[in-house]
Amino acid sequence: MARKNFLFTSESVSEGHPDKVSDQISDAILDEFLRNDIKLGIADDSLVNTRLGCETLCTTNKVVIAGEGRGQAPLFHKWGKHAQINRELITEIARGVIKDIGYNQDGFSWHGADVEVELHGQSPDIAMGVNENKKGEEGAGDQGMMFGFACTESEVYEKNSFMPAPIYFSHKILKVLSEQRRSGKLGDLQPDAKSQVTVRYEDGKPVGAAKVVVSTQHNQSNAKGKDYSPAMIKDMIADAVTSALPKGWMPKEKDFLVNPTGNFVVGGPDGDCGLTGRKIIVDTYGGYARHGGGAFSGKDPTKVDRSAAYAARYLAKNVVAAGLADKCEIQVAYAIGVADPMSLYVDTFGTGKVDDAKLEKVLSELFPLRPTNIRRTLQLNKPIYKRTAAYGHFGRAPERDGGFSWEKVDLAAAIKKAVGG
Repeated sequence: MARKNFLFTSESVSEGHPDKVSDQISDAILDEFLRNDIKLGIADDSLVNTRLGCETLCTTNKVVIAGEGRGQAPLFHKWGKHAQINRELITEIARGVIKDIGYNQDGFSWHGADVEVELHGQSPDIAMGVNENKKGEEGAGDQGMMFGFACTESEVYEKNSFMPAPIYFSHKILKVLSEQRRSGKLGDLQPDAKSQVTVRYEDGKPVGAAKVVVSTQHNQSNAKGKDYSPAMIKDMIADAVTSALPKGWMPKEKDFLVNPTGNFVVGGPDGDCGLTGRKIIVDTYGGYARHGGGAFSGKDPTKVDRSAAYAARYLAKNVVAAGLADKCEIQVAYAIGVADPMSLYVDTFGTGKVDDAKLEKVLSELFPLRPTNIRRTLQLNKPIYKRTAAYGHFGRAPERDGGFSWEKVDLAAAIKKAVGG
């Protein structure tokens, strides 16, 4: 029997966190590959030209970009096994990301960092397994299992978000701080920050924040030349944090911890090395639901680590939006080079109004989980990925240009009808 009264904690990190700097650079490069396809007229729902697996490392005034890819000029100087990446263009993209985040520090700046590009052409062995077969189906870009999850917890606070409350509010706190940093209202903050929210559940429902932790990078001193103390930073950000939480959720002062180490002046990649794909729990459900074996950022939509996780979230969200369950978790698994999934598993944790096995059958019929169908239906060939690389890939509003298409609930009515609802 599921517990009804408990505490659960999730964390988030800002766009200036070193790992998120890396994620955003990797995804900005992917966006440029996809944008280039569109410019050249070779991007549509029936074709994937771009292939990319891009990893980024950031440290003190150093960025290293590595991985494998496939594309056309101007990103590649020529085709073939020994295609040469246009390193100047990739470097420019990386610097643009760093500048947009706001890094112009002695230890890490958009103009001062040395950018090393070690991308190379895609392995022909991998390409052979992924390319479309005679039936027009692409094989999965790798083996592995992916999860999608949705629940009703956050619906009281934001319609159609369908996310667990701890990660939802951890993200929201940092988004508010980022907005106020960028606007100048909290201009003495710097880009690197982390949040952690411990939510108190009663009778299975989130009712308040038992603890809130925020660590945020800041200038050494204020405009008057006085060095900042943790107490001063706490006073500075208290109203912003309170505004990010529901009324009455802010914990007692002793349970609101700010910069517990006592100082946070040196931060970002100068303070800690960043790597692509190292914040996968932040990217998904904050540990409240399971995560598959792979990261998302820097991977093109033929790679099921990303696209199938999006599809699983899409299906889980539509099951919950249809009113068929209060919680839904979906697992799908693949073999490299094979289009059809190895398995599909649905778990509604005892909250379902129809049998989970029936949902498995209906979902696989309404939305075949083959990579080609996922990519085409969710329109994943578009340059929509950099925006996903901070503050979570899920619980975001679908955008007009196709961003966050997996957050739509346009399949809910069809699912409900198919199960006889």
